[in-house]
Amino acid sequence: MRKNLGAKPYCYPQPVFILAAYGKDGTPNAMNAAWGGISNDRELSMCISAEHKTTKNILARKAFTVSMADAAHAAACDYVGLVSGDKVPDKFARAGFHAVKSEFVDAPLIEELPIAVECRLKSFDPETCRMVGEIVNVSVDERVLDKEGRVDVKKAAPITKLNTSIITAAEQQTMNYYMNIAAFYKSDRGRKLYQEIGMIEEQHVTQYGALLDTKCTWLESLL
Repeated sequence: MRKNLGAKPYCYPQPVFILAAYGKDGTPNAMNAAWGGISNDRELSMCISAEHKTTKNILARKAFTVSMADAAHAAACDYVGLVSGDKVPDKFARAGFHAVKSEFVDAPLIEELPIAVECRLKSFDPETCRMVGEIVNVSVDERVLDKEGRVDVKKAAPITKLNTSIITAAEQQTMNYYMNIAAFYKSDRGRKLYQEIGMIEEQHVTQYGALLDTKCTWLESLL
């Protein structure tokens, strides 16, 4: 028997994307992207708002990298999704990330994250928020390769089953908190700020809810 869940953005397993680009002054910035994936054999498509600082940097530099978040850096990857680069200019460094300039595009690689797709900007539609990047190169740290030179998923440990149910539940509670308290905040600026945070958390709920590895049992997903 099957159950209909309705129109949901569920693709399993869904990796956590970390987009990175250089700012005008050369400072690296990164953000946590909830929606994106392969749209051609040499093309990535991401759905990101025009208001993000990272989006503005990408449009200016015409290049970006897309790293796969891993279990070892879950907290740092979540941090760059919660904090705005407009308010915290050095959030890349505060997350504990170190930038290495790509050899192929004008964008930073994140040294801590072993797998990254280096892209040249093809297009961006501010109405649909769809950003398309041409895949120029895929950079992989040798530490996650097997003897044959292929990516070893166990070594790479991408975030696809890291306490999925627990993280999703935590993000859901955080979203509910900000959404509920927003209406009762005294100032209009405070209400708008809390509502904005709640909307960001809603993206995280969608993202983490799509991390379940279909090969795992419910018990394994909770381990």
